[in-house]
Amino acid sequence: MVKNIMRVNLAFENSQPRRTLMRSCVGHSPQAHFLTLGHTLFLEKPDSAKTTDCWNHGLHGCCLEAREEAVDFFRPTLSSRHVPSLMEKPAGKAQGQYKVHGYKGVKFQNWARTYGCCPEMYYQPTSVEEIREVLALARQQNKRVKVVGGGHSPSDIACTDGFMIHMGKMNRVLQVDREKKQVTVQAGILLTDLHSELDKHGLAMSNLGAVSDVTTGGVIGSGTHNTGIKHGILATQVVSLTLMTADGTILECSESNNAELFQAARVHLGCLGVILSLTLQCVPQFHLQETSFPSTLKEVLDNLDSHLKKSEYFRFLWFPHSENVSVIYQDHTNKPPSSSASWFWDYVIGFYLLEFLLWISTFLPYLVGWINRFFFWLLFNGKRENCNLSHKIFTYECRFKQHVQDWAIPREKTKEALLELKAMLEANPKVVAHYPVEVRFTKGDDILLSPCFQRDSCYMNIIMYRPYGKDMPRLDYWLAYETIMKKVGGRPHWAKAHNCTRKDFEKMYPAFPKFCAIREKLDPTGMFLNAYLEKVFY
Repeated sequence: MVKNIMRVNLAFENSQPRRTLMRSCVGHSPQAHFLTLGHTLFLEKPDSAKTTDCWNHGLHGCCLEAREEAVDFFRPTLSSRHVPSLMEKPAGKAQGQYKVHGYKGVKFQNWARTYGCCPEMYYQPTSVEEIREVLALARQQNKRVKVVGGGHSPSDIACTDGFMIHMGKMNRVLQVDREKKQVTVQAGILLTDLHSELDKHGLAMSNLGAVSDVTTGGVIGSGTHNTGIKHGILATQVVSLTLMTADGTILECSESNNAELFQAARVHLGCLGVILSLTLQCVPQFHLQETSFPSTLKEVLDNLDSHLKKSEYFRFLWFPHSENVSVIYQDHTNKPPSSSASWFWDYVIGFYLLEFLLWISTFLPYLVGWINRFFFWLLFNGKRENCNLSHKIFTYECRFKQHVQDWAIPREKTKEALLELKAMLEANPKVVAHYPVEVRFTKGDDILLSPCFQRDSCYMNIIMYRPYGKDMPRLDYWLAYETIMKKVGGRPHWAKAHNCTRKDFEKMYPAFPKFCAIREKLDPTGMFLNAYLEKVFY
C-alpha cells in the first residue's frame, strides 16, 4: 500500500478553483511531492505532524468549490495499482543514461469519463531534453507514445497502453511581441492561463472554442473551432511551431520554413511528433456583446445568409423534436461588462432540475421531446444580453458529462442537412435527441487535415447527455446523423468519436495522401499511433 497519498479531483469547469487548490495545498506543504494527471492532483504528504497540520490547512483553506470537491475524493490510503509512487526511480535508470521520471499504475480518463486507458508509463516532462529522453526510451523498448493535454477530447484519440506524455509542466509564455501582436508559448499551456497573460499585454486571440481548460498544442492538433464565417479554426492563428519527431530531431515550421510540414502540423492529430512550442497571431484586446433571442428553424434557415452578415460570430441552437431555435449573435462592443446570468435559472433550473429530468427520461425516453420544449420555454424564450472581454464570452461552462458528434459540412448544405435530420427524428419517434443541436460556421483554410480544408463550412454538433453518469441509447441517432453528414460531404471533428476509416478519409480529404506521406516520413515505425489513429491511417 502507498500511504499518505491524497487524490484530488481537479475537474472544475472554472479553472480558478483548481489553481487555488494546487497553490494552497502545495504552498502550505513545501515538502510535498505532487503529480497532476489530467483533472486529478495526486499529493504525497510528509510524515511529520507539523507538516501534516500545514497540509490540512492548505486543503481546507482553499475556496469553497475546491474544498467540497477535494473532500469528495479524499482517500487516506490507496492501492499502488491505482496511485503512482511519487518517489519512483527514474524510468530507464538501469541503462544509466535516462534522468526523466516516469510513473506506473496511472489511469487516464477524459473529462466526460467516456474514454480511458492505463498507460504503461506516465511522464510529465519539464524540459525539451526530458521529452527527448522519453522518445529515446520508447525507441529502445519499442513502445508507442501519446501526448495528452487537458483531456477534454470526447474520444479515444489520446489513449494508449504505451507511454503517455502529459505536457502540463511545459506551460510557460516564452515571448510576447507587442509590435507584431504575437505570443510564443510552450505547447502545454492551458488557454485559460494564456488569456490572463494576454490580458496583461492588451492582447487577445481573435477566436476561441467553448472550453479553455485545454492546451494550445491540443486545440490546434484536433482542429478545434468556434464560429464566425470570417474566422478559421483555431489552428489558422498559428504563425509558427516547433516539433520534435520520433528520432528526437527538432523542426521549426512556418510558411517560410518547412512549409509543407507546417501545412500538416497545424492539425497534427498527435501523430507527427511532439509539439514543443507555438507562436500565435493575436489581436488587440476587445470586448464582445452576446445577444440571444428566440426564433424558429424555418426562419433561420430561410434567412441564413442574412444572419451570417448581421453578426461576426453567429451561431444557433436547434431544439430537436420542435421548431424552436435560439439565435446567438456575438459582436465587438465598447459597452461595459454586464451579465444576465442568474444562479437560480442557470444552475437550479438549467442544471440540477434538467439533469434530474434527463435521468428520468432514461427510463421514459418519450419525455425527451417534452423536456426540450419545456426548457426552451423556461430558459430561451426571451432576449438576453451579456458584455465582457472576448475570452469570457467565447468560453462557457460545460456542466454535463456527455457524448457528442460534430461534423463540418459545406456551408451551402446547412439547410438540407438540418431538415433531413429533423425529418428522420419525426419519422422515427423512438429515436430521441437531447437539445441542442448547435450550428456554427467557419471560414475555409489550406491546412491538410482541417475539416474546413478548401471550403467554408457549417459545423453541426449533436449531443446526448449522461445524467448522473447514466448513458442514454444513442446508436440509432448517431448512425442516422453520420449517414446524413456523409451524404452531404461532411468531415468529422478529429477530437470527437466517429466511425470513419481510411477509405472514408481518402474521399473526404483531397490532401489525405500528402499528409500520410509526411507522417510516414517523420514516424516510419508508428511510434505516435494508437487504436484511434490506426483506424484513420490503416
